[in-house]
Amino acid sequence: MSTDAEFADARHIPPIPPQPPRRPAAAPDPAEDPQTAVLRRVPPAPSSAPAAPSGPTAPPVPPRPAAPPRAQQPPAGERPPPRPDRAPGSPARTAPAAPGTPPQPTARPAAFRDTAAFHLANSQELWSGPGERGAGQGTREPAAPSPAAPGSRPPGPAGGPPSQLPWPRTPLPPQGVGPTTGVPAAPARRPGARVLAAAACLVLGIGLLGGAAAGGWLTEKAAGAPPDAEAAFAKGHDVWRNTPVDTLFPRTVNGLGVGPGGADRTWTRIAVAPDSGCNGAFDPKLAGALAPAGCVRLLRATYIDATRSGFITVGAQITKADQAGMMALNTRFSTKNLGIRTDLMPLPYAAKGTLAAGFGRAQRASWTVRVLTDLPAVVFAVSGFADGRTFTDPQPAEAATRPGATTAPAESGLGHDAKDLADRIEADLRKAAGSPTQTREASS
Repeated sequence: MSTDAEFADARHIPPIPPQPPRRPAAAPDPAEDPQTAVLRRVPPAPSSAPAAPSGPTAPPVPPRPAAPPRAQQPPAGERPPPRPDRAPGSPARTAPAAPGTPPQPTARPAAFRDTAAFHLANSQELWSGPGERGAGQGTREPAAPSPAAPGSRPPGPAGGPPSQLPWPRTPLPPQGVGPTTGVPAAPARRPGARVLAAAACLVLGIGLLGGAAAGGWLTEKAAGAPPDAEAAFAKGHDVWRNTPVDTLFPRTVNGLGVGPGGADRTWTRIAVAPDSGCNGAFDPKLAGALAPAGCVRLLRATYIDATRSGFITVGAQITKADQAGMMALNTRFSTKNLGIRTDLMPLPYAAKGTLAAGFGRAQRASWTVRVLTDLPAVVFAVSGFADGRTFTDPQPAEAATRPGATTAPAESGLGHDAKDLADRIEADLRKAAGSPTQTREASS
């Protein structure tokens, strides 16, 4: 009897069909049944001793023949029947294919029918017949030809090769599973030019965004950091040229709580002097005291308070000195009290054709002079009554603004006017030059 190992290399064994729904009414003829016609009995192994009876009533077992009976020989003088060249039910041999024709699948040998796999695979055909097979299975044997119509020509033998079992398609490997051992893997595809260009653009865009963010962060950090003192001092030499006049001398200045007793003050600009040199702008003694610092430009403007009772002239002298020269000048004014001497008072600016046309030396009631050290500038202010009265005992602004002062400049607010307007012009100069310091220098 053949074994399955003989056909281990047979490819594509059909799947096992489901259990047949019904059984045939009568058993097939043994001569036509391939299971009966092909299968051969296997003689049992010879036994040296007869088996013992299983019971008291078991019949005796006849002795086993030593050799299988020989086939019946034909009578003398008769030729034996020809031996078939193939097993029943096996496909006929076909002629060799012409050159260039694709090879057909090798038919299964007749001995394949001796295996249990063959009988299981063909059991559906035996029980149900070839007409009830599934649509996806091939026909092992040709179907019976249909009866021809009367008067028609019977069909001839097919010219093509005999039908073979269709081999099932080999399923494709799932994605992500590597190739089977022995099968050459497909060559890896290299990225194209478009992919490389897109990647380069992406990297470049990320770099530009990162650079912009870093630049913005550095700019904000630089803007929030205090400016350089040396740069601000150097910029102060040109602040008069680059700053609008309405920024240094606003048309209206509001002072909240800066008047006597914390009263609010408001001043209105009535005249702005054209920028000029320092010749004739100060008394000779004050001009001599400021001479070591030099003079680049002199800026002045005159204001009137909201009650129209006082005039205030405020100004700034832009010097040529460096930081060391301004520091030395400030030290001289502080140690020698030059800011509180009545013979070193600045002169008012009396613009012709304005209400302050009569504001002169005799009307001066309070004043202040400040030497800045972070900017090349000297800020000053002088105030007086608007009705033209003269004043024989002027008082410095710092003394007139002290609590409890009872002098006329203190009670009239002329000391507050000079001090507060000088503070405002000083702050505007520092803001225009970008100076970080807010130190208070010696003043009168």
